[in-house]
Amino acid sequence: MHCRIVGAPVQDGAGRMGCEMGPSALRTAGIVTTLKDLGHEVEDLGAVQPAAFHSAPHSNASLKALPQISAWIAAIAEAAYRAADDGAMPIFLGGDHSISAGTLSGVARRAKENDRPLFVLWLDAHPDFHNLDSTTSGNLHGVPLAYACGRPGFAGFFPDLPVAIEPARICTLGLRSVDPAERRALCEAGVTVHDMRAIDEYGIAPLLRAFLKRVADENGLLHVSLDVDFLDPSIAPAVGTTVPGGATFREAHLAMEMLSDSGLVSSLDLVELNPFLDERGRTATLMVDLTASLMGRRIMDRPTRSHSGSL
Repeated sequence: MHCRIVGAPVQDGAGRMGCEMGPSALRTAGIVTTLKDLGHEVEDLGAVQPAAFHSAPHSNASLKALPQISAWIAAIAEAAYRAADDGAMPIFLGGDHSISAGTLSGVARRAKENDRPLFVLWLDAHPDFHNLDSTTSGNLHGVPLAYACGRPGFAGFFPDLPVAIEPARICTLGLRSVDPAERRALCEAGVTVHDMRAIDEYGIAPLLRAFLKRVADENGLLHVSLDVDFLDPSIAPAVGTTVPGGATFREAHLAMEMLSDSGLVSSLDLVELNPFLDERGRTATLMVDLTASLMGRRIMDRPTRSHSGSL
């Protein structure tokens, strides 16, 4: 595949500083070399630069860095739209999870132009389904999924959304920290929710297999957004929002291997890596290894669909 690496060094949306170093840590951990060794063509587009800040007052006094995040979203959305051209697969290196407000906006716009439905697999301890009114922390890495599927509460503060993602085409997997307002909004929107209890009860494979079948049946494209805190903090400590009881090493690799076998993934976020909290780079290395599994590294050859990366 033709992979395009896009750095999005955003930390304004998180509660702790350090995520802006995430793209550098992933590059240092060898993401470009790893992808090339797997036979992919890799084009590193460097780092997105935010647009000029636009400040608008909001009644929620807890909101942090609203104009900065709005500026980042505008710039990242345009970079994502361009990176998804010509059948390339963009891989976005975060940065906190607010970058996904931009990446999803950009790739959804490109998918619409190509008359393909866009699905989203959200691998995260949190659904990030607040709007600007409901968040109490004010940290805007908690809103991108709600924004990307067109939920109310963003107009006039975030950039206008060219294409909203259908909530029924979103699957959240690995949730274990959900605020009451998010719970209500998820139920109302019709997002597929698989929390850690569902993984414990049924296993990750059947849950993911059912979602991938839906993507394939609709000839869809699939954006995967992988947050470090999807993983258990015992194996991935480099995140400012650690929540015990996350995915194990093998559960995470199995998910990536199944995604690879499906051939459906057309774009990828790697987010919330905070190298300042890491232990000798082991979380960055794990994120690169998981990306390798998604991009074709396997123990034994298995029948694999051709990758769909054409947007």
